[in-house]
Amino acid sequence: MTKFDKSKLPSRYVTEGPSKAPHRSFLYAMGLTEEEIHQPLVGVATCWNEAAPCNIALNRQAQSVKAGVKAAYGTPREFTTITVTDGIAMGHEGMRSSLASREAIADTVELSMRGHAYDAIVGLAGCDKSLPGMMMAMVRLNTPSVFIYGGSILPGRYQGRDVTVQDVFEAVGQHQAGNLSTCELEKLEAVACPSAGACGGQFTANTMACVSEAIGLALPNSSGMPAVYESRDQYGEASGRAVMNLLEKNIRARDIVTRKSLENAARVVACTGGSTNAGLHLPAIAHEAGLEFFLEDVCDIFKDTPYFVDLKPGGQYVAKDLYEAGGIMVVMKELRKAGLMHEDCMTATGRSMGEELDMIEREADGKVIHPVSAPLTKTGGVVGLKGNLAPEGAIVKVAGIATQHQIFKGPARVFECEEDAFEAVQARSYSEGDVIIIRNEGPAGGPGMREMLSTTAALSGQGMGKKVALITDGRFSGATRGFCVGHVGPEAALGGPIALVEDGDEITLDAIAGTISMDVSDDELAARRAKWKGPRKTMYSSGALWKYAQLVGATYKGAVTHPGAEAESHVYMDI
Repeated sequence: MTKFDKSKLPSRYVTEGPSKAPHRSFLYAMGLTEEEIHQPLVGVATCWNEAAPCNIALNRQAQSVKAGVKAAYGTPREFTTITVTDGIAMGHEGMRSSLASREAIADTVELSMRGHAYDAIVGLAGCDKSLPGMMMAMVRLNTPSVFIYGGSILPGRYQGRDVTVQDVFEAVGQHQAGNLSTCELEKLEAVACPSAGACGGQFTANTMACVSEAIGLALPNSSGMPAVYESRDQYGEASGRAVMNLLEKNIRARDIVTRKSLENAARVVACTGGSTNAGLHLPAIAHEAGLEFFLEDVCDIFKDTPYFVDLKPGGQYVAKDLYEAGGIMVVMKELRKAGLMHEDCMTATGRSMGEELDMIEREADGKVIHPVSAPLTKTGGVVGLKGNLAPEGAIVKVAGIATQHQIFKGPARVFECEEDAFEAVQARSYSEGDVIIIRNEGPAGGPGMREMLSTTAALSGQGMGKKVALITDGRFSGATRGFCVGHVGPEAALGGPIALVEDGDEITLDAIAGTISMDVSDDELAARRAKWKGPRKTMYSSGALWKYAQLVGATYKGAVTHPGAEAESHVYMDI
Protein backbone atom coordinates (compact mmCIF):
# COMPACT_ATOMS: atom_id res chain seq x y z
CA MET A 1 0.00 0.00 0.00
CA THR A 2 1.12 3.55 -0.68
CA LYS A 3 0.44 6.84 1.04
CA PHE A 4 -2.13 8.97 -0.76
CA ASP A 5 -2.23 12.27 -2.57
CA LYS A 6 -5.43 13.95 -1.31
CA SER A 7 -5.49 16.77 -3.85
CA LYS A 8 -8.50 15.29 -5.66
CA LEU A 9 -10.28 13.51 -2.80
CA PRO A 10 -13.40 14.95 -1.09
CA SER A 11 -11.71 15.12 2.34
CA ARG A 12 -9.35 17.85 1.09
CA TYR A 13 -12.24 20.24 1.86
CA VAL A 14 -11.92 19.33 5.55
CA THR A 15 -8.21 18.76 6.13
CA GLU A 16 -6.02 20.63 3.64
CA GLY A 17 -4.76 24.21 3.69
CA PRO A 18 -4.69 27.10 6.21
CA SER A 19 -8.44 27.79 5.89
CA LYS A 20 -9.20 24.33 7.27
CA ALA A 21 -7.46 24.95 10.61
CA PRO A 22 -10.80 25.04 12.53
CA HIS A 23 -11.84 21.74 10.97
CA ARG A 24 -8.52 20.15 11.91
CA SER A 25 -9.02 21.38 15.49
CA PHE A 26 -12.10 19.19 15.74
CA LEU A 27 -10.13 16.21 14.45
CA TYR A 28 -7.29 16.79 16.91
CA ALA A 29 -9.91 16.90 19.68
CA MET A 30 -10.74 13.26 18.92
CA GLY A 31 -7.15 12.12 19.29
CA LEU A 32 -6.13 12.07 15.62
CA THR A 33 -2.50 12.75 14.81
CA GLU A 34 -1.34 15.17 12.14
CA GLU A 35 -0.48 12.20 9.94
CA GLU A 36 -3.94 10.64 10.36
CA ILE A 37 -5.65 13.95 9.55
CA HIS A 38 -3.84 14.17 6.21
CA GLN A 39 -4.64 10.60 5.20
CA PRO A 40 -7.86 9.69 3.33
CA LEU A 41 -10.90 9.69 5.62
CA VAL A 42 -12.90 6.47 5.29
CA GLY A 43 -16.47 6.21 6.54
CA VAL A 44 -17.14 2.98 8.43
CA ALA A 45 -20.94 2.89 8.52
CA THR A 46 -22.89 0.40 10.60
CA CYS A 47 -26.54 -0.24 11.36
CA TRP A 48 -25.70 -1.23 14.94
CA ASN A 49 -28.50 -1.08 17.48
CA GLU A 50 -30.07 -3.04 20.30
CA ALA A 51 -33.28 -3.77 18.39
CA ALA A 52 -32.48 -7.35 17.40
CA PRO A 53 -29.72 -9.97 17.15
CA CYS A 54 -29.06 -9.12 13.47
CA ASN A 55 -27.50 -5.78 14.42
CA ILE A 56 -26.01 -6.39 17.84
CA ALA A 57 -22.60 -7.64 16.59
CA LEU A 58 -21.99 -4.87 14.04
CA ASN A 59 -20.34 -2.49 16.48
CA ARG A 60 -17.65 -5.05 17.35
CA GLN A 61 -17.10 -6.00 13.71
CA ALA A 62 -16.58 -2.34 12.79
CA GLN A 63 -13.46 -2.28 14.98
CA SER A 64 -11.76 -4.91 12.81
CA VAL A 65 -12.69 -2.96 9.66
CA LYS A 66 -11.08 0.16 11.18
CA ALA A 67 -7.90 -1.81 11.91
CA GLY A 68 -7.71 -2.81 8.25
CA VAL A 69 -8.20 0.77 7.06
CA LYS A 70 -5.47 2.00 9.43
CA ALA A 71 -3.05 -0.71 8.30
CA ALA A 72 -3.43 0.54 4.72
CA TYR A 73 -2.77 4.23 5.48
CA GLY A 74 -6.36 5.36 5.83
CA THR A 75 -8.12 7.08 8.72
CA PRO A 76 -11.41 5.35 9.58
CA ARG A 77 -14.34 7.37 10.90
CA GLU A 78 -17.11 5.21 12.34
CA PHE A 79 -20.74 6.32 12.23
CA THR A 80 -24.09 4.59 12.58
CA THR A 81 -27.44 4.78 10.89
CA ILE A 82 -30.85 3.35 11.71
CA THR A 83 -32.27 -0.03 10.94
CA VAL A 84 -35.76 -1.41 11.38
CA THR A 85 -35.71 -5.14 12.05
CA ASP A 86 -38.51 -6.98 10.31
CA GLY A 87 -38.77 -9.81 12.83
CA ILE A 88 -39.58 -7.29 15.57
CA ALA A 89 -41.71 -5.06 13.29
CA MET A 90 -43.71 -8.00 11.89
CA GLY A 91 -47.45 -8.30 12.32
CA HIS A 92 -48.25 -4.80 13.60
CA GLU A 93 -48.06 -1.14 12.57
CA GLY A 94 -44.27 -1.20 12.98
CA MET A 95 -43.93 -3.12 9.71
CA ARG A 96 -44.94 0.04 7.84
CA SER A 97 -41.54 1.49 8.83
CA SER A 98 -39.54 -1.36 7.31
CA LEU A 99 -39.30 -0.55 3.60
CA ALA A 100 -39.25 3.19 4.31
CA SER A 101 -36.17 2.52 6.48
CA ARG A 102 -34.29 1.34 3.37
CA GLU A 103 -34.59 4.84 1.92
CA ALA A 104 -33.76 6.46 5.28
CA ILE A 105 -30.60 4.34 5.58
CA ALA A 106 -29.44 5.26 2.07
CA ASP A 107 -30.29 8.93 2.68
CA THR A 108 -28.59 9.18 6.08
CA VAL A 109 -25.43 7.41 4.93
CA GLU A 110 -25.31 9.75 1.94
CA LEU A 111 -25.76 12.80 4.18
CA SER A 112 -23.10 11.66 6.65
CA MET A 113 -20.59 10.97 3.86
CA ARG A 114 -21.30 14.28 2.12
CA GLY A 115 -21.39 16.32 5.31
CA HIS A 116 -18.00 15.11 6.51
CA ALA A 117 -16.39 14.70 3.07
CA TYR A 118 -15.30 11.10 3.48
CA ASP A 119 -13.35 9.55 0.62
CA ALA A 120 -14.54 5.94 0.70
CA ILE A 121 -16.92 3.72 2.63
CA VAL A 122 -17.06 0.31 4.25
CA GLY A 123 -20.68 -0.43 5.15
CA LEU A 124 -21.77 -3.10 7.64
CA ALA A 125 -25.40 -4.22 7.72
CA GLY A 126 -27.30 -7.06 9.35
CA CYS A 127 -31.07 -6.99 8.78
CA ASP A 128 -33.24 -7.12 5.68
CA LYS A 129 -33.59 -3.52 4.47
CA SER A 130 -30.25 -2.36 5.85
CA LEU A 131 -28.35 -4.42 3.27
CA PRO A 132 -29.89 -2.88 0.13
CA GLY A 133 -30.06 0.51 1.87
CA MET A 134 -26.30 0.47 2.49
CA MET A 135 -25.53 -0.74 -1.05
CA MET A 136 -27.83 1.93 -2.51
CA ALA A 137 -25.88 4.63 -0.65
CA MET A 138 -22.58 3.28 -1.99
CA VAL A 139 -23.80 3.32 -5.59
CA ARG A 140 -25.47 6.73 -5.16
CA LEU A 141 -22.25 8.29 -3.85
CA ASN A 142 -20.10 6.32 -6.32
CA THR A 143 -17.22 6.18 -3.87
CA PRO A 144 -14.77 3.30 -3.52
CA SER A 145 -16.98 0.98 -1.47
CA VAL A 146 -16.86 -2.38 0.27
CA PHE A 147 -19.92 -3.99 1.81
CA ILE A 148 -19.75 -6.49 4.66
CA TYR A 149 -22.63 -8.49 6.08
CA GLY A 150 -22.89 -8.89 9.84
CA GLY A 151 -23.49 -12.63 9.49
CA SER A 152 -26.29 -15.06 10.19
CA ILE A 153 -27.59 -16.41 13.46
CA LEU A 154 -26.80 -19.98 14.48
CA PRO A 155 -29.72 -22.39 14.15
CA GLY A 156 -31.57 -23.28 17.35
CA ARG A 157 -32.18 -26.88 18.40
CA TYR A 158 -35.61 -28.13 19.41
CA GLN A 159 -36.59 -31.77 19.82
CA GLY A 160 -33.49 -32.93 17.95
CA ARG A 161 -33.84 -30.69 14.89
CA ASP A 162 -32.52 -27.33 13.70
CA VAL A 163 -35.03 -24.49 14.02
CA THR A 164 -35.23 -20.83 12.99
CA VAL A 165 -37.53 -17.93 13.81
CA GLN A 166 -39.70 -19.07 10.88
CA ASP A 167 -40.57 -22.16 12.95
CA VAL A 168 -41.73 -19.90 15.79
CA PHE A 169 -43.98 -17.85 13.48
CA GLU A 170 -45.47 -21.08 12.14
CA ALA A 171 -45.81 -22.48 15.67
CA VAL A 172 -48.14 -19.57 16.45
CA GLY A 173 -50.48 -20.95 13.79
CA GLN A 174 -50.18 -24.46 15.24
CA HIS A 175 -50.93 -23.07 18.71
CA GLN A 176 -54.01 -21.23 17.40
CA ALA A 177 -55.16 -24.44 15.72
CA GLY A 178 -54.89 -26.26 19.03
CA ASN A 179 -52.07 -28.53 17.83
CA LEU A 180 -49.34 -27.09 20.08
CA SER A 181 -49.53 -26.31 23.78
CA THR A 182 -48.59 -22.93 25.25
CA CYS A 183 -45.81 -24.70 27.16
CA GLU A 184 -44.28 -26.16 23.96
CA LEU A 185 -44.57 -22.78 22.19
CA GLU A 186 -42.68 -21.13 25.05
CA LYS A 187 -39.98 -23.82 24.93
CA LEU A 188 -39.52 -23.26 21.19
CA GLU A 189 -39.38 -19.46 21.45
CA ALA A 190 -36.68 -19.74 24.12
CA VAL A 191 -34.27 -21.77 21.94
CA ALA A 192 -35.00 -20.74 18.33
CA CYS A 193 -32.55 -17.81 18.22
CA PRO A 194 -29.43 -18.79 20.19
CA SER A 195 -26.89 -16.12 19.10
CA ALA A 196 -26.24 -12.78 17.45
CA GLY A 197 -26.88 -12.66 13.73
CA ALA A 198 -29.61 -12.33 11.12
CA CYS A 199 -32.30 -14.94 10.42
CA GLY A 200 -30.61 -18.12 9.29
CA GLY A 201 -32.65 -19.31 6.30
CA GLN A 202 -32.50 -17.91 2.78
CA PHE A 203 -34.76 -15.10 3.92
CA THR A 204 -34.20 -11.49 2.85
CA ALA A 205 -31.05 -10.76 4.89
CA ASN A 206 -29.14 -13.81 3.67
CA THR A 207 -30.52 -13.37 0.14
CA MET A 208 -29.16 -9.81 -0.01
CA ALA A 209 -25.90 -10.96 1.63
CA CYS A 210 -25.49 -13.43 -1.24
CA VAL A 211 -26.31 -10.54 -3.61
CA SER A 212 -23.53 -8.43 -2.07
CA GLU A 213 -20.94 -11.04 -3.11
CA ALA A 214 -22.54 -11.79 -6.48
CA ILE A 215 -22.80 -8.11 -7.39
CA GLY A 216 -19.15 -7.62 -6.41
CA LEU A 217 -19.46 -5.10 -3.55
CA ALA A 218 -18.44 -7.62 -0.85
CA LEU A 219 -15.25 -9.67 -0.63
CA PRO A 220 -15.63 -13.28 -1.81
CA ASN A 221 -16.81 -15.60 0.98
CA SER A 222 -17.34 -12.68 3.39
CA SER A 223 -21.11 -13.13 3.70
CA GLY A 224 -21.21 -16.77 4.72
CA MET A 225 -19.93 -17.38 8.20
CA PRO A 226 -22.25 -16.87 11.17
CA ALA A 227 -22.10 -13.58 13.09
CA VAL A 228 -20.45 -15.12 16.14
CA TYR A 229 -17.52 -16.72 14.29
CA GLU A 230 -14.12 -15.23 15.05
CA SER A 231 -13.27 -15.38 11.33
CA ARG A 232 -15.61 -12.42 10.79
CA ASP A 233 -12.87 -10.24 12.28
CA GLN A 234 -10.48 -11.38 9.55
CA TYR A 235 -13.00 -10.48 6.85
CA GLY A 236 -13.59 -7.11 8.52
CA GLU A 237 -9.87 -6.36 8.52
CA ALA A 238 -9.56 -7.51 4.91
CA SER A 239 -12.53 -5.30 3.91
CA GLY A 240 -10.79 -2.27 5.45
CA ARG A 241 -7.66 -3.00 3.46
CA ALA A 242 -9.69 -3.69 0.31
CA VAL A 243 -11.40 -0.29 0.32
CA MET A 244 -8.00 1.41 0.46
CA ASN A 245 -6.89 -0.67 -2.53
CA LEU A 246 -10.00 0.46 -4.43
CA LEU A 247 -9.31 4.08 -3.45
CA GLU A 248 -5.73 3.80 -4.71
CA LYS A 249 -6.92 2.34 -8.04
CA ASN A 250 -9.94 4.68 -8.24
CA ILE A 251 -12.34 1.74 -8.59
CA ARG A 252 -15.77 3.07 -7.63
CA ALA A 253 -19.12 1.49 -6.79
CA ARG A 254 -20.53 2.01 -10.29
CA ASP A 255 -17.48 0.33 -11.83
CA ILE A 256 -18.63 -2.73 -9.87
CA VAL A 257 -22.44 -2.43 -10.03
CA THR A 258 -23.28 -2.76 -13.73
CA ARG A 259 -26.09 -4.34 -15.72
CA LYS A 260 -24.03 -7.54 -15.93
CA SER A 261 -23.31 -7.68 -12.19
CA LEU A 262 -27.01 -7.11 -11.44
CA GLU A 263 -27.79 -10.08 -13.69
CA ASN A 264 -25.22 -12.17 -11.77
CA ALA A 265 -26.94 -11.17 -8.53
CA ALA A 266 -30.38 -12.13 -9.85
CA ARG A 267 -28.99 -15.53 -10.90
CA VAL A 268 -27.80 -16.18 -7.36
CA VAL A 269 -31.18 -15.21 -5.87
CA ALA A 270 -32.91 -17.61 -8.28
CA CYS A 271 -30.66 -20.62 -7.80
CA THR A 272 -30.76 -20.35 -3.99
CA GLY A 273 -34.55 -19.94 -3.76
CA GLY A 274 -33.98 -16.48 -2.31
CA SER A 275 -36.44 -13.89 -1.05
CA THR A 276 -38.99 -12.25 -3.35
CA ASN A 277 -37.80 -8.96 -1.83
CA ALA A 278 -34.79 -9.13 -4.16
CA GLY A 279 -37.29 -8.23 -6.90
CA LEU A 280 -37.70 -4.90 -5.11
CA HIS A 281 -34.11 -4.28 -4.00
CA LEU A 282 -32.19 -5.10 -7.20
CA PRO A 283 -34.17 -2.51 -9.23
CA ALA A 284 -33.58 0.03 -6.43
CA ILE A 285 -29.81 -0.56 -6.46
CA ALA A 286 -29.82 -0.34 -10.27
CA HIS A 287 -31.71 2.98 -10.04
CA GLU A 288 -28.85 4.48 -8.02
CA ALA A 289 -26.49 3.63 -10.91
CA GLY A 290 -28.83 5.08 -13.53
CA LEU A 291 -29.67 1.62 -14.87
CA GLU A 292 -33.13 0.34 -15.80
CA PHE A 293 -33.33 -3.13 -14.28
CA PHE A 294 -36.96 -3.61 -13.34
CA LEU A 295 -38.99 -6.43 -11.78
CA GLU A 296 -39.63 -7.99 -15.20
CA ASP A 297 -35.89 -8.05 -15.99
CA VAL A 298 -35.21 -9.77 -12.67
CA CYS A 299 -37.99 -12.29 -13.33
CA ASP A 300 -36.71 -13.04 -16.86
CA ILE A 301 -33.46 -14.17 -15.27
CA PHE A 302 -35.30 -16.16 -12.61
CA LYS A 303 -37.20 -17.95 -15.38
CA ASP A 304 -34.15 -19.53 -17.00
CA THR A 305 -32.00 -20.15 -13.93
CA PRO A 306 -32.06 -23.61 -12.32
CA TYR A 307 -32.78 -23.84 -8.58
CA PHE A 308 -30.10 -26.03 -7.03
CA VAL A 309 -29.26 -24.77 -3.52
CA ASP A 310 -31.45 -26.44 -0.86
CA LEU A 311 -32.08 -23.68 1.69
CA LYS A 312 -34.99 -22.84 4.01
CA PRO A 313 -37.79 -21.81 3.77
CA GLY A 314 -38.39 -23.90 0.64
CA GLY A 315 -35.66 -26.41 1.46
CA GLN A 316 -33.82 -27.96 4.38
CA TYR A 317 -30.66 -26.03 5.23
CA VAL A 318 -29.59 -22.68 6.73
CA ALA A 319 -26.83 -20.14 6.02
CA LYS A 320 -24.34 -21.90 8.30
CA ASP A 321 -24.74 -25.08 6.22
CA LEU A 322 -24.17 -23.16 2.98
CA TYR A 323 -21.02 -21.62 4.47
CA GLU A 324 -19.71 -25.04 5.47
CA ALA A 325 -20.42 -26.35 1.95
CA GLY A 326 -18.20 -23.64 0.47
CA GLY A 327 -20.51 -20.66 0.29
CA ILE A 328 -21.79 -18.50 -2.51
CA MET A 329 -18.55 -18.69 -4.51
CA VAL A 330 -19.10 -22.44 -5.02
CA VAL A 331 -22.67 -21.63 -6.07
CA MET A 332 -21.40 -19.12 -8.65
CA LYS A 333 -18.83 -21.64 -9.84
CA GLU A 334 -21.73 -24.00 -10.61
CA LEU A 335 -23.59 -21.21 -12.42
CA ARG A 336 -20.46 -20.59 -14.48
CA LYS A 337 -20.43 -24.25 -15.58
CA ALA A 338 -23.86 -23.65 -17.12
CA GLY A 339 -22.70 -20.44 -18.81
CA LEU A 340 -24.88 -18.33 -16.50
CA MET A 341 -22.27 -15.93 -15.05
CA HIS A 342 -20.76 -12.76 -16.48
CA GLU A 343 -17.11 -13.29 -15.60
CA ASP A 344 -15.75 -9.91 -16.66
CA CYS A 345 -17.46 -7.98 -13.83
CA MET A 346 -15.19 -6.07 -11.43
CA THR A 347 -15.26 -7.01 -7.72
CA ALA A 348 -14.24 -5.37 -4.45
CA THR A 349 -10.89 -7.19 -4.63
CA GLY A 350 -9.92 -5.25 -7.76
CA ARG A 351 -10.03 -8.54 -9.69
CA SER A 352 -12.74 -9.79 -12.04
CA MET A 353 -15.41 -12.27 -11.02
CA GLY A 354 -13.88 -14.83 -13.37
CA GLU A 355 -10.46 -14.46 -11.71
CA GLU A 356 -12.07 -14.91 -8.30
CA LEU A 357 -13.95 -18.03 -9.40
CA ASP A 358 -10.74 -19.49 -10.86
CA MET A 359 -9.33 -19.55 -7.31
CA ILE A 360 -12.22 -21.58 -5.86
CA GLU A 361 -11.19 -25.22 -5.47
CA ARG A 362 -14.26 -26.65 -3.75
CA GLU A 363 -17.10 -28.31 -5.66
CA ALA A 364 -20.82 -28.74 -5.01
CA ASP A 365 -21.40 -31.13 -2.11
CA GLY A 366 -24.59 -32.59 -3.61
CA LYS A 367 -26.48 -31.98 -0.38
CA VAL A 368 -26.72 -28.24 0.28
CA ILE A 369 -25.36 -27.21 -3.14
CA HIS A 370 -26.52 -29.61 -5.85
CA PRO A 371 -24.65 -29.68 -9.17
CA VAL A 372 -26.18 -27.25 -11.68
CA SER A 373 -26.49 -30.23 -14.03
CA ALA A 374 -28.81 -31.97 -11.53
CA PRO A 375 -30.87 -29.13 -10.04
CA LEU A 376 -33.78 -29.35 -7.61
CA THR A 377 -35.93 -27.75 -10.32
CA LYS A 378 -35.05 -26.49 -13.79
CA THR A 379 -36.27 -22.93 -13.21
CA GLY A 380 -35.55 -20.47 -10.44
CA GLY A 381 -37.17 -20.49 -7.02
CA VAL A 382 -38.90 -17.15 -7.70
CA VAL A 383 -41.24 -16.44 -10.64
CA GLY A 384 -42.70 -13.26 -12.16
CA LEU A 385 -46.40 -13.10 -13.01
CA LYS A 386 -48.35 -10.70 -15.25
CA GLY A 387 -51.96 -10.39 -16.31
CA ASN A 388 -55.13 -8.35 -15.92
CA LEU A 389 -54.83 -8.48 -12.11
CA ALA A 390 -51.22 -7.21 -12.20
CA PRO A 391 -50.45 -5.34 -15.47
CA GLU A 392 -47.13 -4.08 -14.01
CA GLY A 393 -46.26 -7.53 -12.69
CA ALA A 394 -46.14 -9.50 -9.46
CA ILE A 395 -43.80 -12.05 -7.94
CA VAL A 396 -44.13 -15.47 -6.26
CA LYS A 397 -41.62 -17.81 -4.62
CA VAL A 398 -42.12 -21.36 -5.87
CA ALA A 399 -39.05 -22.93 -4.24
CA GLY A 400 -40.35 -25.99 -2.40
CA ILE A 401 -43.71 -26.03 -4.28
CA ALA A 402 -44.15 -29.12 -6.45
CA THR A 403 -44.78 -28.37 -10.14
CA GLN A 404 -48.30 -29.80 -10.02
CA HIS A 405 -49.17 -27.26 -7.31
CA GLN A 406 -47.85 -24.26 -9.25
CA ILE A 407 -51.25 -23.59 -10.86
CA PHE A 408 -54.00 -22.40 -8.53
CA LYS A 409 -57.57 -21.43 -9.34
CA GLY A 410 -60.21 -20.32 -6.86
CA PRO A 411 -62.70 -17.66 -5.73
CA ALA A 412 -61.40 -14.36 -4.38
CA ARG A 413 -61.79 -13.62 -0.68
CA VAL A 414 -61.04 -9.90 -0.36
CA PHE A 415 -59.59 -8.09 2.69
CA GLU A 416 -58.89 -4.36 2.87
CA CYS A 417 -55.78 -4.73 5.07
CA GLU A 418 -53.57 -7.39 6.68
CA GLU A 419 -55.22 -7.16 10.11
CA ASP A 420 -58.59 -8.16 8.63
CA ALA A 421 -57.02 -11.13 6.86
CA PHE A 422 -55.09 -12.28 9.94
CA GLU A 423 -58.28 -12.10 12.02
CA ALA A 424 -60.10 -14.27 9.47
CA VAL A 425 -57.25 -16.79 9.42
CA GLN A 426 -57.23 -16.96 13.22
CA ALA A 427 -61.00 -17.52 13.21
CA ARG A 428 -60.65 -19.99 10.30
CA SER A 429 -63.36 -18.08 8.47
CA TYR A 430 -61.96 -18.93 5.06
CA SER A 431 -62.24 -22.08 2.93
CA GLU A 432 -59.82 -24.46 1.31
CA GLY A 433 -59.33 -23.34 -2.29
CA ASP A 434 -59.84 -19.62 -1.56
CA VAL A 435 -57.59 -16.99 -3.10
CA ILE A 436 -57.10 -14.54 -0.24
CA ILE A 437 -56.61 -10.95 -1.50
CA ILE A 438 -55.00 -8.41 0.85
CA ARG A 439 -55.03 -4.95 -0.70
CA ASN A 440 -54.16 -1.36 0.30
CA GLU A 441 -50.77 -2.57 1.55
CA GLY A 442 -48.60 -1.15 -1.26
CA PRO A 443 -45.74 1.34 -0.82
CA ALA A 444 -47.99 4.42 -1.03
CA GLY A 445 -51.30 2.92 0.10
CA GLY A 446 -50.07 1.12 3.20
CA PRO A 447 -48.09 3.20 3.52
CA GLY A 448 -44.89 1.19 3.65
CA MET A 449 -45.63 -2.08 1.80
CA ARG A 450 -45.80 -4.37 4.83
CA GLU A 451 -44.76 -8.01 4.83
CA MET A 452 -47.43 -10.62 5.57
CA LEU A 453 -45.46 -13.25 7.50
CA SER A 454 -47.84 -13.39 10.46
CA THR A 455 -50.72 -14.29 8.13
CA THR A 456 -48.80 -16.72 5.90
CA ALA A 457 -47.12 -18.41 8.87
CA ALA A 458 -50.51 -18.82 10.60
CA LEU A 459 -51.86 -20.49 7.43
CA SER A 460 -48.86 -22.83 7.31
CA GLY A 461 -49.25 -23.59 11.00
CA GLN A 462 -52.89 -24.54 10.39
CA GLY A 463 -51.77 -26.93 7.64
CA MET A 464 -53.44 -24.75 4.99
CA GLY A 465 -50.32 -23.21 3.41
CA LYS A 466 -50.72 -25.22 0.21
CA LYS A 467 -54.52 -25.28 0.22
CA VAL A 468 -55.11 -21.57 -0.29
CA ALA A 469 -53.32 -18.88 -2.30
CA LEU A 470 -52.64 -15.34 -1.15
CA ILE A 471 -52.25 -12.19 -3.28
CA THR A 472 -51.24 -8.73 -2.10
CA ASP A 473 -49.91 -5.38 -3.29
CA GLY A 474 -47.74 -5.58 -0.18
CA ARG A 475 -44.77 -7.88 0.36
CA PHE A 476 -43.97 -11.26 1.80
CA SER A 477 -41.18 -12.09 4.17
CA GLY A 478 -38.26 -14.08 2.82
CA ALA A 479 -39.47 -16.70 5.33
CA THR A 480 -42.86 -17.08 3.66
CA ARG A 481 -43.88 -20.48 2.28
CA GLY A 482 -46.85 -21.46 0.10
CA PHE A 483 -48.46 -19.92 -3.00
CA CYS A 484 -48.06 -16.28 -1.99
CA VAL A 485 -48.05 -13.57 -4.66
CA GLY A 486 -46.71 -10.14 -3.72
CA HIS A 487 -45.67 -6.81 -5.30
CA VAL A 488 -48.89 -6.65 -7.37
CA GLY A 489 -48.73 -3.49 -9.45
CA PRO A 490 -50.21 -1.02 -9.87
CA GLU A 491 -51.13 -1.08 -6.19
CA ALA A 492 -54.71 -0.58 -5.00
CA ALA A 493 -54.09 3.00 -3.82
CA LEU A 494 -53.13 3.95 -7.39
CA GLY A 495 -56.28 2.38 -8.80
CA GLY A 496 -54.66 -0.87 -9.92
CA PRO A 497 -57.00 -3.77 -10.80
CA ILE A 498 -56.41 -5.31 -7.35
CA ALA A 499 -58.56 -2.42 -6.02
CA LEU A 500 -61.46 -3.65 -8.15
CA VAL A 501 -61.54 -7.36 -7.22
CA GLU A 502 -64.74 -8.51 -5.50
CA ASP A 503 -65.49 -11.55 -3.35
CA GLY A 504 -66.17 -14.58 -5.51
CA ASP A 505 -64.28 -13.42 -8.62
CA GLU A 506 -62.52 -16.42 -10.16
CA ILE A 507 -58.75 -15.93 -9.89
CA THR A 508 -56.20 -18.02 -11.81
CA LEU A 509 -52.52 -18.12 -10.87
CA ASP A 510 -50.12 -19.98 -13.13
CA ALA A 511 -46.48 -19.90 -12.03
CA ILE A 512 -45.50 -22.13 -14.96
CA ALA A 513 -46.91 -19.79 -17.62
CA GLY A 514 -46.20 -16.70 -15.49
CA THR A 515 -49.78 -15.37 -15.47
CA ILE A 516 -52.13 -13.83 -12.89
CA SER A 517 -55.67 -13.14 -14.00
CA MET A 518 -59.23 -12.64 -12.83
CA ASP A 519 -62.20 -13.86 -14.81
CA VAL A 520 -63.77 -10.42 -15.12
CA SER A 521 -64.41 -8.74 -18.48
CA ASP A 522 -62.83 -5.42 -19.44
CA ASP A 523 -66.30 -3.86 -19.55
CA GLU A 524 -67.08 -5.04 -16.01
CA LEU A 525 -63.70 -3.73 -14.76
CA ALA A 526 -64.42 -0.35 -16.39
CA ALA A 527 -67.81 -0.24 -14.65
CA ARG A 528 -66.22 -1.06 -11.30
CA ARG A 529 -63.55 1.59 -11.86
CA ALA A 530 -66.23 4.21 -12.47
CA LYS A 531 -67.74 3.37 -9.06
CA TRP A 532 -64.35 3.19 -7.24
CA LYS A 533 -64.21 5.78 -4.45
CA GLY A 534 -60.43 6.25 -4.51
CA PRO A 535 -57.69 5.14 -2.13
CA ARG A 536 -58.47 4.14 1.43
CA LYS A 537 -57.56 6.83 3.94
CA THR A 538 -54.78 5.95 6.38
CA MET A 539 -53.93 7.45 9.76
CA TYR A 540 -50.52 8.60 8.44
CA SER A 541 -51.26 12.21 7.56
CA SER A 542 -47.93 13.60 8.80
CA GLY A 543 -44.44 12.41 9.67
CA ALA A 544 -41.95 10.14 7.91
CA LEU A 545 -44.47 7.65 6.53
CA TRP A 546 -46.62 10.45 5.08
CA LYS A 547 -43.51 11.85 3.40
CA TYR A 548 -42.59 8.39 2.09
CA ALA A 549 -46.10 7.86 0.66
CA GLN A 550 -45.87 11.18 -1.24
CA LEU A 551 -42.52 10.35 -2.83
CA VAL A 552 -42.52 6.59 -3.42
CA GLY A 553 -42.68 5.30 -6.99
CA ALA A 554 -43.92 2.12 -8.65
CA THR A 555 -43.16 -1.25 -7.08
CA TYR A 556 -41.81 -2.73 -10.33
CA LYS A 557 -39.17 0.01 -10.43
CA GLY A 558 -38.05 -0.76 -6.86
CA ALA A 559 -40.31 1.59 -4.86
CA VAL A 560 -37.71 4.37 -4.92
CA THR A 561 -38.15 7.94 -3.73
CA HIS A 562 -35.86 10.11 -5.88
CA PRO A 563 -34.95 10.46 -9.59
CA GLY A 564 -31.70 8.44 -9.32
CA ALA A 565 -28.42 8.67 -11.18
CA GLU A 566 -30.09 9.30 -14.52
CA ALA A 567 -31.06 12.78 -13.30
CA GLU A 568 -27.94 13.66 -11.30
CA SER A 569 -25.85 16.67 -12.33
CA HIS A 570 -22.73 15.81 -10.33
CA VAL A 571 -20.97 12.81 -8.82
CA TYR A 572 -20.04 13.16 -5.15
CA MET A 573 -16.48 11.84 -5.59
CA ASP A 574 -15.72 14.51 -8.21
CA ILE A 575 -17.13 17.46 -6.31
